[in-house]
Amino acid sequence: MAAGCGDNKAADVQKVRIGVSSAAEEVIWQPVIDKFKEKNVAIELVVFTDYTQPNAALANKEIELNAFQHHKYLNNEIKKHGYEITAIGDTMLSALNLYSKNVHDIKDIKPGDKIAVPNDTVNFGRALSVLQAAGLIRLKSTAGSTPELSDIEENIAKIEIVQVDASQTASLLPDVAAAIINGQFAVDAGLVPDKDAIFQDGVQNYKGNDFINVIAARTEDKDKELYKEIVKAYQSEKTKEIYKKDFHGQYIPAWDR
Repeated sequence: MAAGCGDNKAADVQKVRIGVSSAAEEVIWQPVIDKFKEKNVAIELVVFTDYTQPNAALANKEIELNAFQHHKYLNNEIKKHGYEITAIGDTMLSALNLYSKNVHDIKDIKPGDKIAVPNDTVNFGRALSVLQAAGLIRLKSTAGSTPELSDIEENIAKIEIVQVDASQTASLLPDVAAAIINGQFAVDAGLVPDKDAIFQDGVQNYKGNDFINVIAARTEDKDKELYKEIVKAYQSEKTKEIYKKDFHGQYIPAWDR
């Protein structure tokens, strides 16, 4: 079909749809969207509420990139579904912080104190890594990236680890010395990571990159120059500022670790 002169500019605009898991991501991506608009590239965020959807949509060419998952989740999805999807750039670590309403400092944790942690395999393993980084326990040197209870070599602070559903950790704060709370549940409970956490998570607390979030593309497009430029634009000082200002330490930059 022939296009009229007035359609040429519109036809030249390249569209890149990026799958994300929350509308809150818009504030992070807006500077990138604005930057590429000047280059005749229209970046559109597509919000998925179900974690099983963004990789399927990417594989089915309904979107061009996605940015919602960490390496471990992506690798499991590839094994499970056979997706030909590749991580093309690291973004951030979604912090798993230690909060308390009963103590003001990690040093105030006493023998016998209860610490609530998420009971699902991945977050429980991450919680043990955070407790080790906080100096409360020591894990065996042979422990993998997702430690188990049997991997605790020494309970340094003699704490009692209480495993509960991740959604319940925040509600238990009045009844335990402290709790390790997932990001969204912490936000929903009105907790501010850089003000209310008695110990903050960090990239250095984990072995490897399993829990570092990524921007992913179809494997056939992994070397596409435009997508590399988008990754580079995301991995900026501006994004770090937004993490700090708008997410208060919940998102930790992980691309230059």
